[in-house]
Amino acid sequence: MTNQPQIRIVKPSIDALLGSVGFIERKGKVGVLLVHGLTGTPTEMKQFGKVIARQGFTVACPELAGHCATIEALTATKWHDWYLSIEAAFDALKEECEHVFVAGLSMGALIALLLAAKRGNQVAGVILLSTTFFYDGWNVSKLKRAFILPLVLYSPLKYYLQWEETAPYGIKDERVRALVHAILENRDNQAADKIGYFKTPATVILESTRLIKAAKKILKNVISPTLIVHSTEDDMASLKNAHYTQANISSETVETFFVDDTYHVLTLDKRKDDVARRAAQFCKEQTLKLNSFNKLQEAA
Repeated sequence: MTNQPQIRIVKPSIDALLGSVGFIERKGKVGVLLVHGLTGTPTEMKQFGKVIARQGFTVACPELAGHCATIEALTATKWHDWYLSIEAAFDALKEECEHVFVAGLSMGALIALLLAAKRGNQVAGVILLSTTFFYDGWNVSKLKRAFILPLVLYSPLKYYLQWEETAPYGIKDERVRALVHAILENRDNQAADKIGYFKTPATVILESTRLIKAAKKILKNVISPTLIVHSTEDDMASLKNAHYTQANISSETVETFFVDDTYHVLTLDKRKDDVARRAAQFCKEQTLKLNSFNKLQEAA
């Protein structure tokens, strides 16, 4: 009887999963995985990540599948592809960190919730930034929500139309908003890498509605400590989204941080550093609780 050779599966490292625009900063034994928004890029999470890393965390933000390239590449992906790219990054980061938190922006917050629901106690905590279950902010017209969007999404028109985002682009800070506008006006070839897409194909929006439905179904399965961060002036998703999340998750620890003087993209806007410091504080506090619990378990 011959010995069969053993096949060893080598999992990719977190560095291999970041993509060309993704980033990682290694500053500690506890990891924070960042999830950028739909049609966004890791760039929108970079300053936010730097502030957290300076507090002694290893912070990583990979590209979501299909992002940071072409519209064609994006439309070739489904919401499940976006999720799987984050799940793989989570596993890779877990290989080198004692605990891993997940922080998501907008649709990225929904992906963070899906991961927390599936992985349970493996996720040290969840930070939800501008969670978007409902497009009901002050800059989204009722006509668009009630009539135009359903007509486009559930008809053959979805294969031909794009949804163009207009000012203020989820940003209250006039300096940052002007920078975004300048890049769009100049039709910069690298704009997708820098700021993402502001013309979203209807088919991609349809996938986002499917992601929303999937996230709503699993909310009750989320047990990880959770920090909900939302702007009181969110132009795309009202505070209803934060309250809905808080009311439907099963986590014993649910903290909220509501901020003013900022719009939807919390990681780029006026209060970005305040939000990052609050997120880092949450991670520190939950890490201390986890370490204390583990010591008690070892002593028992």
